[in-house]
Amino acid sequence: MKRPDGSLEHEVMTALWNGSEAMSAADVRQRVGQGLAYTSVATVLTRLHEKGLVMRENRGRAFVYWPALSESEWLSGRMSAVLDGARDRRALLAGFVGTLSKRDVRDLRRLLGPPDSDE
Repeated sequence: MKRPDGSLEHEVMTALWNGSEAMSAADVRQRVGQGLAYTSVATVLTRLHEKGLVMRENRGRAFVYWPALSESEWLSGRMSAVLDGARDRRALLAGFVGTLSKRDVRDLRRLLGPPDSDE
């Protein structure tokens, strides 16, 4: 069964975020699931490193990896990329805000602050 786009990257990143120290591809594979080939996990880690999303260093015969950014930073970047790709940003934002819980709307209002008097 094919995974949705970006889901394996997210699973690998989640394994790294949940780890207490840098992990090898074998360590990540063990946390993500044995159904994956080692080479698949190693390839994802290499791509994440090339994108600047994970850091790595050579330890012995293998690289170990750790996240270069927090989960909230990574997810914010993904949300921004979706917004940047929208033909109608306003409609996308309206649709997204329409799915938020009352608590999330309250939090968003607090983050945005009081309305500008210039508008």
